[in-house]
Amino acid sequence: MQVGYMPVGLGVLAHPDAIVEVAQSAEELGFHSLWVGDHAVFPESFTSPYPYSSGGQFPKEVLKTDFLDPFVALGFMAAHTRRLRLGTGVCILGERNPLTTAKAAASVDRLSKGRLDFGIGIGWLREEYEALGVAWPRRAQRTEEYLELIKRLWAEEKTAFSGEFCSFPTLYSYPKPVQKPHPPIIFGGGSVAALRRAARLGDGWYGMESTVEETIAQTAEFRSYAEEFGRNPDSLHVSMALRPDIRLDADALKRLADGGVHQVILRAFAPTAQEIIRTLETLSRDIVEVSARVG
Repeated sequence: MQVGYMPVGLGVLAHPDAIVEVAQSAEELGFHSLWVGDHAVFPESFTSPYPYSSGGQFPKEVLKTDFLDPFVALGFMAAHTRRLRLGTGVCILGERNPLTTAKAAASVDRLSKGRLDFGIGIGWLREEYEALGVAWPRRAQRTEEYLELIKRLWAEEKTAFSGEFCSFPTLYSYPKPVQKPHPPIIFGGGSVAALRRAARLGDGWYGMESTVEETIAQTAEFRSYAEEFGRNPDSLHVSMALRPDIRLDADALKRLADGGVHQVILRAFAPTAQEIIRTLETLSRDIVEVSARVG
């Protein structure tokens, strides 16, 4: 069982010294990965429901909190770590230009020597799409087309493309990612549509805000969809950022592993990097070391 940590790039962990201290500590303490979220802007007011809270309310304190661009943050972390996997958790792909996103992600993979996990999702905040001048309807189809294009840009010497949302004549896009054929594509989201999308198109699935029991059930559902699409579910990676109030012990970690979960992603919030590091030290002792024995 692997153990990751998020969110880097947010709040106190949007400051360079804090990022370096926490990232290097996480690496020394045996964590497997670090994850950075993605929001270009937050409208002052919006009605879109947040899918990861029971009441649909997004934490208002985050609206005016420093929130780094994920690829800039991951590139910075790549320079200060050697082993940790570096993930977007998740990149809202439909909001972004696919050509510049392909270059940014490939650049992180190059600078990290092949450590990028490309987590993507379609997003939940309609007003953010609209502020960026991107149509909200058919965002799932847009995301899938962008992913198809990005994978071609990463694999082909030169690329021409004609789609519903993006078209251009032959061009060159470099650098190519270190990982072949491309960095792992990890789809986020907890809806049936998101699970099916991950099972059909992804190399794995990234879930959030579930209990142990919910995670096991969602993983079984995800695996069943993979089989439906003719894919081997054992070849797909499952990561879950459990609800922060969930207490993990050896029994819970074993049940998750037996249920097909490969990685748990932990969250620790504190006003200073030093307090976060102390929490990571506790989590390393209580979870990371135990998870290594679970397998």
